[in-house]
Amino acid sequence: MNTDLLELAKEYLRIDGDQDNKLLGLLINSAKNYMSNAGVKEKEDELYQLAIMMLVTHWYENRQQNEFGKISSAIEMGLQTIILQLKAGDLVDQSSEV
Repeated sequence: MNTDLLELAKEYLRIDGDQDNKLLGLLINSAKNYMSNAGVKEKEDELYQLAIMMLVTHWYENRQQNEFGKISSAIEMGLQTIILQLKAGDLVDQSSEV
C-alpha cells in the first residue's frame, strides 16, 4: 500500500498513532478499486488523491451498514464530478498519444 496515501489519510482524518493503519489501508485499497471500477486510472495528482480521501473519510466516519455498492448522497455529487474530470483528462491524454 502507498504509505504516502496512508500518511495523507491520517493527516486528513486527524488520526495520531498507528492503531487504525490496517483499517485505513483497507479503505485506501477499496477506494482505489472503486475509482478503477468507475473507469479512472490510478494517478499521482491532487484530484485523484482528493477522491480517495473523500471515500476513505466517508467510509471511516460512517461505519454503519449501507447497501452494497452505494455511497451516501452527501459525497456522491462531488465525487462524481471528480471522477468525470479525471476520466476526461485520461481521454485527452489518449487522444494526444495517437
